[in-house]
Formats: sequence, structure tokens, C-alpha cells
Amino acid sequence: MVSERNNKKNYQCPVEATLDVIGGKWKPLILWQLRGEKLRFSGLRQNMQGISPKMLTKQLRELEADGLVFREVYPEIPPRVEYSLTEFGKTVIPVLEALCEWGNGYLGRECILGKNEGAKTSERLSQ
Repeated sequence: MVSERNNKKNYQCPVEATLDVIGGKWKPLILWQLRGEKLRFSGLRQNMQGISPKMLTKQLRELEADGLVFREVYPEIPPRVEYSLTEFGKTVIPVLEALCEWGNGYLGRECILGKNEGAKTSERLSQ
């Protein structure tokens, strides 16, 4: 099944469309940060080690264009800008929670495998 989004891209499956909208290194982390509160640019940046201001701006603009993030500019001097999830953006929270749960399981398994591998290595060395 091929479908199109507003930007006229063709997708072969829904997973491809999902990854196009929320995929990448930073977008899921931005959405995760915004899941419970409004944040200013500086707050997002402080919570996300390693992202450059240019990349954060780019990712926020893309999320805004896709309708997941709302950018609110307050008419103050200096201007204050806050980012939050739109109602549509909130629909991605269960997906991110599932990723978080899977990641916790993976990290737990990875730690267990690491310990087992260490035990096997010790057994081989003692033989």
C-alpha cells in the first residue's frame, strides 16, 4: 500500500511514514522531553546533551511542520518562546513509552548477558 503525506512523499508502509516523522537521533528525545510540560529552547538544550543549537532548531521546525510541536511566542521584550506538544503530538506518547519499555528490557538483558559472558570467560580461563 502506498500513501502520501502532506509533503507529497510516497511511503511503502506505515512504519516508513512513522520513522520519517519521528525518527532520527533527536526527534524522539525532543518529543519525550515535551511529553509533560512546555519547555523553552534553553530548557530543551540543557536536557539533551550533545545537540547543537542549529540541529535543535532544525528538528523543532520539522516537528512543528508535521503538526507534533506547537511553538508559542509571547509578545515580550526579549521575546519568550515555549514549545509544547500539540494534541496530535500527544498521540505519539504511547509509541515513545513502548520504546522506553523496550529499551529498559534491552538494557537489562544486555547487563545480564555481559555478566554471563564474564562468567563464561572466567570458566574458560580456569580450565
